[in-house]
Parts: sequence; structure tokens; C-alpha cells
Amino acid sequence: MYKTVEEFDEDMERELADHAPWKKIQQNTFTKWINKHLRLVNTQVEDLQTDLADGLKLIALTEVLSCKKLPKYTTRPNFRSQKLENISIVLDFLECTERIRLVNI
Repeated sequence: MYKTVEEFDEDMERELADHAPWKKIQQNTFTKWINKHLRLVNTQVEDLQTDLADGLKLIALTEVLSCKKLPKYTTRPNFRSQKLENISIVLDFLECTERIRLVNI
């Protein structure tokens, strides 16, 4: 387990460096795909790791793709628990409402 956010970030950077070219291509491709859809709600992502962390842009993307409104969520998540709850709302919506089977998430 990580003691600080900095330790987590350093580990993620190390992991990214191991397969940097392949991972960078995947990140860029996925970022462009997300932004194509998020344009409809006048927002965008620049960094997947940070911009999706609080769940808000993930909620926006899910609403755009599903054409449905997600249940109540925290619009200004300050605490880790609020951010995780926002992400859980998306995952529950995908599994229960959209009937998408999620594996190893």
C-alpha cells in the first residue's frame, strides 16, 4: 500500500516508463476518444489519471454515451471517499442499468 500520493505517482511513472511508447499511444487514443464525446457537454480531459480521478468526467462521459442521467452524485468531491463514491455510481449504473458485465475492475 502507498503511504503518500507522491509514492503512488512515482510508482505509476516507473510503470509507464517500462512500456512508454505503447502506453503513450493508448493514452493518447483513449483521450481523443473521450474528448470527442465530452465535446457534447463542453468539457474535456487532458490527463486520464487526474481528470477521471474524481468521477465527474467519467459520469459526464457515461451520461453522453448512454443518453441517460445518472443518479445523484457529489458535484464537488473534496474527499477521497466522495471521489470513490462517484466512480462507484458509474460502475453500478453500467452493471445494473445498462447490464454491462464488468470483470477485474
